[in-house]
Amino acid sequence: MDHGRRRLLSLLAAAPALGLGRHAFASAESYPSKALRIIVPFGPGSGSDVYARYFGQQLSERIGQAVVVENRAGAGGAIAVKATQSAPADGYTILLGSNSPMAVNVSAYRELSYDPVNDLRPLCGLSRSMAVIVVPPNSPIRTLEDLVERGKGQPPLNMGTYSAGYQLAAAPFLEKAGFKWQDIAYKGLSQTTADVIGGQVDVGVIDTPGSVNIVNSGQMRAIAVTGTERHPEMPDVPTLAEKGYPDAVHYSWTSLWMRVDTPDELVRKISDELLAVLRDPKAAEFVSSNGGEIMPYGPDEMRQFQLAEIKRFASAVDALNFEKI
Repeated sequence: MDHGRRRLLSLLAAAPALGLGRHAFASAESYPSKALRIIVPFGPGSGSDVYARYFGQQLSERIGQAVVVENRAGAGGAIAVKATQSAPADGYTILLGSNSPMAVNVSAYRELSYDPVNDLRPLCGLSRSMAVIVVPPNSPIRTLEDLVERGKGQPPLNMGTYSAGYQLAAAPFLEKAGFKWQDIAYKGLSQTTADVIGGQVDVGVIDTPGSVNIVNSGQMRAIAVTGTERHPEMPDVPTLAEKGYPDAVHYSWTSLWMRVDTPDELVRKISDELLAVLRDPKAAEFVSSNGGEIMPYGPDEMRQFQLAEIKRFASAVDALNFEKI
């Protein structure tokens, strides 16, 4: 059994012990009494950043305290996770955890500097969104069929993205299509899209919340999306599934987390406030307007979803012989 498999099994085995059995915090009644911060693992403009700023503002209005968003991009989300871990477990630091740092990285990385199950506890789910395959506006690749034909040629296509999750999202398509491309890793969406627009990379695989407006403005051309249905803001762009790649359905997701040793009382209090925000119809409207769907999971449901996603991505890595980072 390899190191990655042992790590996965240990995570899943430990998870049931991560309930709400910790000591209450002495000053929970006065919490929060100062500004909170949300640490985002990707750069400004990404879907994670967009949602952190929106939900942070909504939370701020409910609790009467400022909520500051801090972007800590890099290392597939590990920098943001470590920044969260280094902060006090006092309820004032929240991690915006997407599927990459909270599930994908367990199997996609040979070595991981944190444990997404045992080091962090969920507050709530936020959103999910499909990915989109894009090319420069002047690219000769105009359809998915063009992409496959060119992909089988030489030299290999360069594909830019900013997390292992998007590399893995493309893997089922690439396996069935019968070609590989050269992955180019970026720290955030803005860098990725800039190089796609400028033609520095041949293809990009990015999230829809941060790219719908760019695509619809003509600065990039969308080739396909990874949803079960077409994206409502890009109705002319086919899904990979309808083009004969049913295993290439993929959704990225966002959620909020705190250090695992944050007192129960604080977690419950802020989680309840966040769930109230998520139940407001305008939250679903905002997420939809940015190309996503609401995912209003509470702490227990979010934990179970995370564990299921860790298993799903582990199975995908094994089945696709995904080259670990």
